[in-house]
Amino acid sequence: MSDYYEILGVDRNATKEEIKSAFRKKARQYHPDVNKAPDAEEKFKELGKAYETLMDDNKRATYDRYGEDGLREAGFGTSGPFDAGFGDLNDIFESFFGGFGFSERASNPNSPQNGADLRLNLQIEFEEAVFGVEKEIKISHLEVCDECKGTGSKAGTKPETCPTCGGSGRVQQVTQTPLGSFRQITTCPKCGGSGKINPNPCPKCKGDGRIEVERTLHITIPKGVDNGSRIGLAQEGNCGKNGGRTGDLIVVLYVKEHKEFKREGYEIFSTVDITFPQAALGDIVEVNTLDGVQQLQIPAGIQQDKILQIKGAGVPYLGNNTKRGNHNFIVKIKTPQSLSSEEKQLYNKLFEINRNKKPSSKFIDKMKNVLHN
Repeated sequence: MSDYYEILGVDRNATKEEIKSAFRKKARQYHPDVNKAPDAEEKFKELGKAYETLMDDNKRATYDRYGEDGLREAGFGTSGPFDAGFGDLNDIFESFFGGFGFSERASNPNSPQNGADLRLNLQIEFEEAVFGVEKEIKISHLEVCDECKGTGSKAGTKPETCPTCGGSGRVQQVTQTPLGSFRQITTCPKCGGSGKINPNPCPKCKGDGRIEVERTLHITIPKGVDNGSRIGLAQEGNCGKNGGRTGDLIVVLYVKEHKEFKREGYEIFSTVDITFPQAALGDIVEVNTLDGVQQLQIPAGIQQDKILQIKGAGVPYLGNNTKRGNHNFIVKIKTPQSLSSEEKQLYNKLFEINRNKKPSSKFIDKMKNVLHN
């Protein structure tokens, strides 16, 4: 199993700037146009995979905890940005190195063009994020035209050689200046550099070779996902051109808030209201959890805002079906709004008993408020 940190030559506490710097250095070393070793391309792809993972906070956290298996479980997959072929390499190197050695390949319209990745925002319920769910989604993406099979030409016809450039895809322009004549080779404006023209475009796709199709897909949302988690569906984006790879569909999850529970990582928080007698003497109360109603032990002498836990009743860990966080209950001691005559007598008696014990001023103020309302 690959170690992404070892591939990039950085330690596990490396910053994003250190990771980026290491990637630049290694990428120059293993770039297939520079390094002709048989394994250079594979190493270059591994660099891209490691870089993409460690530069994404969510992916990096998942990888650090569970490795590549955890990435797959979380729906990230382990394919890198270079796995699609050299078309993607050009995009990376133009952003890093200004088009390092790929200008001719990228400018050729006849070379494979990868399809675009698509993004779908999906809102799910709080419980669905916690326990996972199967979802049906609808998307619209580009597929190869079934009428022309991607050629863009009407049935029975085919593209013709461009008369402007003679099929080369390039034309020469001569500019006269006071310093003399300058020749410049540019992309043919007639055919766009393909060397072909299409006088009889397919009526269904209008010559593009692709059509928009709506599809229904089923996705599995794993246990423990959170707001902003991403699930990748390979090759469900737009199809490519000239044999290029189909893009991916990235589903970004947005989790609805729960009316009672708050989530922090894998921990769940909620409040539990108890009375003064329960706080003083202790009790067993029923509380709501993700797994339904459970009993919570209230120890005698509990104080306001103390946190009690039911262990293992929180959110399942992503990629680990046996481990869960905890449910944390913040204790809130309720002050009664009204008292019966008997209750007032009992509270008065309690107040007198505690008069000489010098209770805290907060307790005395609370009791005075109760008795004088």
